[in-house]
Amino acid sequence: MELLLILTYTAICVVIFKLFRIPLNKWTVPTAVLGGVLIIGTLFMMMNYNHPYSESTRLYFTSVPIVPQVRGRIAEIPVEVNTPISEGDVLYRIDDVPFRDKVEALEARLDGAMDDRDHAQLERDRSTRLQAKGAGSDRTTERWRAQYEEAAAKVDDLEAQLHQARFDLDSTVVRAPSDGIVTQLTARPGMMAGRVAFSAVMVFLPRDEAVLIGWYRQNSLLRLTAGDEAEVAFDALPGQVFKAKVKQVLPVIAEGQLTGSADLIEYRENTVAGRMAVELELDDPLIEQYDLPQGLYGQSAIYTDHAHHVALLRRILLRMSSWLNYVFPFH
Repeated sequence: MELLLILTYTAICVVIFKLFRIPLNKWTVPTAVLGGVLIIGTLFMMMNYNHPYSESTRLYFTSVPIVPQVRGRIAEIPVEVNTPISEGDVLYRIDDVPFRDKVEALEARLDGAMDDRDHAQLERDRSTRLQAKGAGSDRTTERWRAQYEEAAAKVDDLEAQLHQARFDLDSTVVRAPSDGIVTQLTARPGMMAGRVAFSAVMVFLPRDEAVLIGWYRQNSLLRLTAGDEAEVAFDALPGQVFKAKVKQVLPVIAEGQLTGSADLIEYRENTVAGRMAVELELDDPLIEQYDLPQGLYGQSAIYTDHAHHVALLRRILLRMSSWLNYVFPFH
């Protein structure tokens, strides 16, 4: 954008020199150059501070790697790529035969364990009654009490195993976590699906609104407030500028973060200052006529309540920059 302003000033100087037939000498040319430095420098300072511009603005979105709860061979993939689906729709199914066999085996073992527990409980109760009447022995009562406690513990353990086995069986059907689309599908029937995140077989995009973030220089921080007017120009839509507003200025800058580590913080001379992330909200009904892909890249400008007369120049330069998107090699 700086180049656009310099070229514009140069064009104006050329027209003035030609129109008024001003001679090119050691006085007129340096005067024009010095005047350009002063004028353009002042305008840049006022614009960058009061009406900042970001050459890096993007529509960010969230992607969800679909990883199953169990490991197994994929049996069926009924979902279609880039087709809207609803929450709970089946994405793919894993062969459930081993999981179903385990459930049936545990159910049979649990039935037997429950019979043993019930029998031990009856004998324990009977022995306790006989002992109360003086017809039973302490040893017999304690033996049946111990057998009952052992059988009850076994039932509890099998019930927990069965609960997990049924959960694993249900997990063989992988469903959409929310409304959205599957945009990347590398899985095929017969492939193995595991519980490791980096081995996801498909990528799911929730139907959430994309977040528009503009990356601004830090010297604009004191002027930016929520609700400020803004404009956005996407590279994919040359010549189009859309209205927006500042939703919030994110309270952190990534370059300054510290993570859990045994290393002490140290001074690094080549540390990048970093940009502020400003969340913008598109506020233009014209945007609805375009089916914009998520992840779109563009430029943006914010207009504060200060130095209103300079905002017009920023608007003009943003539109000129948007027009340059028609000429791909130069922008």
